[in-house]
Amino acid sequence: MSFSETFPQWIVGTEEVNKSWRRMAQRCGETAGILREFSASFFAMRRVAALPWTAVEEELQISGSSGLISDLLAQTCLHPLCRKFPPSVRYRRLFLSELIKRQEAAGGDPLDELYDALAEVLGVEETSESFRSYRLPCGAFVSLLENVALISGGTTGLVTWEAALYLAEWALDRPQLFSGRAVLELGSGVGMSGISICRGCGPRRFVFSDCHPAVLQKLRENVRLNGLGADSLPAVSVNQLDWTTATEEELRAVGADAVIAADVVFDPDLTGSLAQLLSRVLRCRPGEVDPLVLICSTVRNPQTYGGFKLQLGERPSGVRRRAADGDLTMCVCVCAEEAGLSHEVMSEPAAHVFPYDRTTPIELLRVFR
Repeated sequence: MSFSETFPQWIVGTEEVNKSWRRMAQRCGETAGILREFSASFFAMRRVAALPWTAVEEELQISGSSGLISDLLAQTCLHPLCRKFPPSVRYRRLFLSELIKRQEAAGGDPLDELYDALAEVLGVEETSESFRSYRLPCGAFVSLLENVALISGGTTGLVTWEAALYLAEWALDRPQLFSGRAVLELGSGVGMSGISICRGCGPRRFVFSDCHPAVLQKLRENVRLNGLGADSLPAVSVNQLDWTTATEEELRAVGADAVIAADVVFDPDLTGSLAQLLSRVLRCRPGEVDPLVLICSTVRNPQTYGGFKLQLGERPSGVRRRAADGDLTMCVCVCAEEAGLSHEVMSEPAAHVFPYDRTTPIELLRVFR
């Protein structure tokens, strides 16, 4: 007689225990996923309504415990990063209020810790600046001091825009394209794309640039905040660069063999200057090979974006093709012999690293001669 025939109840009991362990492991994995998503979204100050609150309510109802709430607090408002680089007072207030509301909806009594955290936030005066922090794949954070208002001081460059996150994700997917290179970033803003590339892609040297004095001041502060500088690896500098007056001599002095920009195509009065600057950049190559030039844009106004493409040299009868060139995967190629420039629409980032609205229309162009 076999073991299973001799001890059938023991076998059934063992199977039930194994099923129970598998269910527990699955729930632990789901809980860990909720905590990771909330932590990343909280520090990036993603819209509170966009957080996965339904999953929290379901977990609270299943477990009947407030342990998840304690863990969420530990990974957000009570995390050491929140003490050092706090999101805005308003955001923390909205987040905690929603957390209390969701625990009540799940039939639980909100923890004293929740009310204590909310009381602390209510006692803090709102300021014009706050921090956003983005977790890199290596686990480290990029923390940025930004203005709370989207437009302040006559510029939009004091906050992080979605195309900067898209470009950073794309670069982190392909670190070999930036490793060992001298990179120039145009219109760096508060520095999200550039700092991410410095921290995750191994460039030899990185030059941040912008034109507005207030943006340059904030940019320098964020570069220092993230441990970068002239003596760091990579060596980093922050330069003032006016697209309308930058000369070929200035560009040669920078010596960039990669040039990037994110969310710089929004003002039709500036797109012509940007296109001309890119033409000069490509003429001022430091070696035998033209620089890698990448322009990432949120397409808010198709007319403005289409006008920029025309200024780059797009013809209405452009040729569409699919191709692969080493690590650079192209979806569309449009050539314009009369302008001396061409551009290609690059494939999307494979990994979703940062929390932002994925339905936003964003396009990454590689510009070349």
